Amino acid sequence: MIIGVGTDMVEIGRIEKACERQSFLNRVYTEEECRQAGGSATRLAGSFAVKEAVSKVFGTGFREFWPDEIEVLRDRLGKPYVVLHGKAGRKAKELGITRIHVSITDTAEFATAFAVGEGEDRL
Repeated sequence: MIIGVGTDMVEIGRIEKACERQSFLNRVYTEEECRQAGGSATRLAGSFAVKEAVSKVFGTGFREFWPDEIEVLRDRLGKPYVVLHGKAGRKAKELGITRIHVSITDTAEFATAFAVGEGEDRL
């Protein structure tokens, strides 16, 4: 059962500029996300868009948790997936979300992400 959906689009240039500040990187991304991105502004922008999209799946935005509590990683083929930490993980559990599907696409200027929160029917 689909519990929530979310989408987001970000300007890659804005994320690239923000990532010049170490404080932004530390607040938004985990060490593993930064390592996997390898300095790619496009990849970091895609991850940021996923974080926003997932926060919309929850219906809260970032009011109840921090962006780094939604970790966006890629498998060996490059497929993105989400690992939830802290309050974001607790929010998913509270909503009955057991799996989050994500997709990222980008152009030269924009990165867009889509997220779907799936769980068991509670009725």
